[in-house]
Amino acid sequence: MGNGENCLEYLARYVSRVAISNRRLVSCDDDQVAFQYRKPGSKRWRTMTLDALEFIRRFLQHVLPSGFMKVRHYGFLSPNARQTNDEIQQRIEEYYSGLVERLPAEKTEPTVVTCPDCGGPLRLLRVVPARVVIAYDDSG
Repeated sequence: MGNGENCLEYLARYVSRVAISNRRLVSCDDDQVAFQYRKPGSKRWRTMTLDALEFIRRFLQHVLPSGFMKVRHYGFLSPNARQTNDEIQQRIEEYYSGLVERLPAEKTEPTVVTCPDCGGPLRLLRVVPARVVIAYDDSG
């Protein structure tokens, strides 16, 4: 089992960048698009030429579906955060230790629902959803 570094390295390429920047586009002639790219782990730029429709297909694979949001870093995840991870962890531990101290020491017994006729305890067998009845007035 790994520690997730490979997964994080893979996802980092997609999380905070656009699919391709304008400076990497080399040319767009007729129905061909040429752009620069680098293989992961390499420092050498290479040029690839694709059919325009294939380029668009590949580009659209990086467009988020409606309702999804690109990852943004706010708060302690922001690059401008002034606190270290150790300081944040300490604050979280302090908060939750105080929360545990505030919990009630004793458990309270659940309320028992009794039968209105005999006074015996009732058991829930199943929940029956209410039926919606729509009445029409034909007198008009």
